[in-house]
Amino acid sequence: MQTQNCFLLSYLKYGDNDAVLHCFTVENGFQSFFAKGIYSAKNKMKPYLFPLNLLNITVFKAVAENRISRISKIELAPDHYDFQEVAMNSILFFTADFLHQVLREEGKNIMLFKEIETVRKEISAQNYDAYLVFIFKYLSISGVAPLYGDQKFLNPESGIFEDHISHPFFDEAISSLWKRFLNSTDAYEMRLKRDERSSFLDALMIYCRIHITSFYTPNSLAVVRQIFE
Repeated sequence: MQTQNCFLLSYLKYGDNDAVLHCFTVENGFQSFFAKGIYSAKNKMKPYLFPLNLLNITVFKAVAENRISRISKIELAPDHYDFQEVAMNSILFFTADFLHQVLREEGKNIMLFKEIETVRKEISAQNYDAYLVFIFKYLSISGVAPLYGDQKFLNPESGIFEDHISHPFFDEAISSLWKRFLNSTDAYEMRLKRDERSSFLDALMIYCRIHITSFYTPNSLAVVRQIFE
């Protein structure tokens, strides 16, 4: 038996009663687990299947390297949150969507795991800009965030500020927003206006498409836009 602490990123129903859980673990990074019978009528663990729930999962060792581990026990971690508001839920779904896409090849990364813990705390405190900060932090942790410069315009291809605009969306206003994030000692304390939030989100998605292989904008973003715009 082996116990792992993890954030649930997504899950896929398998047959009538089973599911495959895709998680980011503190011990091994991205992992998939087979949850037998989690959809059965007598099983009370189905409510655990909520994006970014922090779980303690005990698994049997995989019988072969090409097979995923089967869960023997699953519990909510002691410091889990009860997210009830629609706005919070939509942000969590989008953040988990984003992570499921970008972390599939990610190994053990304690810094990133702690950052996910932080964004969950911020969301629970109704910081509705937290998911934007988190994506920016992810870019920094991954080593692809822009380098600060005194020039006016951010070039999203090179990640460097320049004297002349290189991308039609990255005008002086958007570039200035990036500078605010790069200069901030605690970006989670920043508060954006509605138009700034929307513009910075679009800029983040463009930057991710350029710097993250095969990245695409998560479908759940449409729900976030409807709620906040």
